[in-house]
Amino acid sequence: MEGFIQVAYLIASVSFIVAIKLLGSPRTARVGNLIGAVGMLIGGVATLFYKGIVRYEWIAVGFLVGTVIGAWLALTVKMTAMPQMVALLNGFGGAASALVAAAEAGKAWIENTLPQTTPFALTTIALSVLIGAVTFSGSLVAFAKLQELISGRPFLLPAHHYQSLLLLLVSIGATVGFVGERALLPLYGVGIAATLLGVWITLPIGGADMPVIVSFLNSLSGLAAAATGFVLNNYLLIIAGTLVGASGLILTQIMSKAMNRSLWNVFFSAVGMGGPTGTVGDRTVRSTTAEDVALMLAYAKEVVIVPGYGMAVAQAQHAVKKLMDALAEKGVEVRFAIHPVAGRMPGHMNVLLAEADVPYEKLYEMERINADFPQVDVVLVIGANDVVNPAARKDPQSPLYGMPILDVDKAKTVVVLKRSMNPGFAGVENELFYQPNTYMLFGDARASLETLTQALKEV
Repeated sequence: MEGFIQVAYLIASVSFIVAIKLLGSPRTARVGNLIGAVGMLIGGVATLFYKGIVRYEWIAVGFLVGTVIGAWLALTVKMTAMPQMVALLNGFGGAASALVAAAEAGKAWIENTLPQTTPFALTTIALSVLIGAVTFSGSLVAFAKLQELISGRPFLLPAHHYQSLLLLLVSIGATVGFVGERALLPLYGVGIAATLLGVWITLPIGGADMPVIVSFLNSLSGLAAAATGFVLNNYLLIIAGTLVGASGLILTQIMSKAMNRSLWNVFFSAVGMGGPTGTVGDRTVRSTTAEDVALMLAYAKEVVIVPGYGMAVAQAQHAVKKLMDALAEKGVEVRFAIHPVAGRMPGHMNVLLAEADVPYEKLYEMERINADFPQVDVVLVIGANDVVNPAARKDPQSPLYGMPILDVDKAKTVVVLKRSMNPGFAGVENELFYQPNTYMLFGDARASLETLTQALKEV
């Protein structure tokens, strides 16, 4: 039976590797997700044959409850809420790892085998609790910010980062105490200090940095699972956790690079603190109508659409697809410019546009399309803000300065679809709105796009 379990774990591990590879492209992401789910099912079923399991009642209850909740979430959670859903799932993954490791420690204490446990095993237990607790509480704060249960602005207490450092040192000290004393009390200290640490390091993260923090927390959930794998001597957990941890760290690095900032800067700069910032010259805003924009689009040779979180909030991706089709009927070339950190999680815009059946070939990354903007006739910015703010390129005093942006301001005409003049999630005022080649089309993005599409058909 042990051989069967290990072969199943090997198949599941290969499935995870293939799934991650396929998830790298929107074309193959659905297949990759399915393969990963099948691999997880194989691994879970194989674990049920483990000889250490003597009762299945609670396992069955957990399986049924989890399945019902998972199916309900999959059917009811809107695409706009997917970032906070990912953050919440990261947190539950971290909590599960911490609880399993703590349960193993409790079992060893009850059986009076904790004093004989090796330092390596004790260290892995403590690390699993530490990383899992940080992931859990940090993910809950990220979820609350994304769900707007609390403000998305950075929150800093006096000497906040020194408090975070103190909590980290306490967590490490409690870990050393647990390994040295082989007692449960220090492990409780690890859990409490790490839980507070997760809250403390996430509160100062502003909305503009959410894609980075979600990716980082995803990586931590994988590392917590890998640590728990060492606790249980479970090779599948070690492999799966390492894959998630490594891929999450790589993605975090990619996100940070896209913002031209280090991970250290993301955690400690508190972008967006202190209200809207930014300096503009001519503060004249040029408002326009759907009919006027339709005329601009009808006589354009090329149109570039820049989606942002506003498109997600308005659930306007299908309206965008209809507009793209209407433009194509008039012989207008349409492309989409995708910034790596647009939205609230990595790949957010790609997922939404794929849901609306926008061809992958139409999606252009920032590096591929930035040089083309001076030749573009019209750029439609739908709910994007910080990723198109020229202050990142021009204003050394701006918190966004140095972050690579989509150079939409260099296009011949820019039309921004936005509800109001409020700044983006980073709280930084956008200079683009005041430029002489920019027009503002105020209103709900989906309603504006539907009106615009209808007006275009009548031109």
